[in-house]
Amino acid sequence: MIKYSFVVPAYNEQENISLLYEKVRQLINKFNDTYELIFINDGSKDQTLKKLKELAVKDKNVKYIDLSRNFGHQSALSAGLQYATGQAVISMDCDLQDPPEVIEEMIQKWESGYKIVYARRKNFRKDNLLKKAGSKIYYKFLGRFSSIDIPRNVGDFRLVDKTVLREINKMPEHSRYLRGMVAWTGFKHAFVDYYRPDRVEGESGYTFVKLAGLGMDGVFNFSSIPLKIGFYLGLISIISGFGLLTYQIFDFVINDAYYHLYKWLVVVMFIFFGFMFMLMWIIGEYIGKIYDDVRNRPVYIINETENFEQQK
Repeated sequence: MIKYSFVVPAYNEQENISLLYEKVRQLINKFNDTYELIFINDGSKDQTLKKLKELAVKDKNVKYIDLSRNFGHQSALSAGLQYATGQAVISMDCDLQDPPEVIEEMIQKWESGYKIVYARRKNFRKDNLLKKAGSKIYYKFLGRFSSIDIPRNVGDFRLVDKTVLREINKMPEHSRYLRGMVAWTGFKHAFVDYYRPDRVEGESGYTFVKLAGLGMDGVFNFSSIPLKIGFYLGLISIISGFGLLTYQIFDFVINDAYYHLYKWLVVVMFIFFGFMFMLMWIIGEYIGKIYDDVRNRPVYIINETENFEQQK
């Protein structure tokens, strides 16, 4: 029986594969327990798959899942979680910005009874100002309006018990936002705080566009507040319309005024037309996600696996 499963999505990480492997081996030697290190090659264009094949031959504890193309970080991570069999499952990135040294304290929390242990960042990476500001605003918005309590300053670096993993793997949605899905289960959780180091090798696969897409998945999957914006804007529009109409009648009857009020009305109408198009986009996002689920296409397609034997 495997005690620890390490699940690591990899996209163009040829420089970091061996470094992470050695660090995980050093860590697991302290516990002297069974483990599996599952890499998911998410359509890499470099030598990532070659490196994984070499490691899998060298060490049977190393397993890999090769996806047919790039399906995205959340889909790749979902694939690894489906194949994980450990009593405790640790998901982490391959770029060493999720330092394996933190895992020892996460395991201690798990052994003391916590079903979920989040690694919580105490610092921000050296991103541009737009990413930093966007991240802060996003987490404040999601924390304020989400239907569940999604912890702030945590990513996909966490430990979950096999009972949590079982519930996550049952979830059928195609728009995967695993941070929210894990929190939604409601199991007892704890935090381990750490300082996130800068990337040593390679470049991040998360572009600003991908981060924005992940953020939208979080909002649309775990908050209905965007759908309520239409009510508030509609209410403001009605009140403004009656206010302008009342003012116009009063000015016409009492002051006998005559001026081009329509100019102001045209400006107001253009503003609200803009809001209407935004609402149409929001509704379209929800409908699009429903459409994805109705089509029931797989979240990922596997090209090949190694060292899983008869599993799955």
